[in-house]
Amino acid sequence: MKIRPLHDRVVVRRKEEEEKTAGGILLPGSAKEKPNQGEVVAVGIGRVLDNGEVRPVDVKVGDVVVFGKYAGSDTIEVDGQELVILSEGDIKAVIDG
Repeated sequence: MKIRPLHDRVVVRRKEEEEKTAGGILLPGSAKEKPNQGEVVAVGIGRVLDNGEVRPVDVKVGDVVVFGKYAGSDTIEVDGQELVILSEGDIKAVIDG
């Protein structure tokens, strides 16, 4: 199944949850936090401005992005993968390299 976000929406595959802390302590399921990073898997065409022009989305498929901690609440499961649907404004940065 394919997913095509509308307007300035972006679909992101969230990174895997950390199993250990930086110090090597194993985390139980209840202590794991959902990561606020992921890979862009689909983007909309962009925001429609008041004058009718479309401003394209600044990210592209394959970019690794950082989004707000509470922005990832709109999730959907597609082909067994949990995906997050974000507004472009919820994305804080793109990680290069």
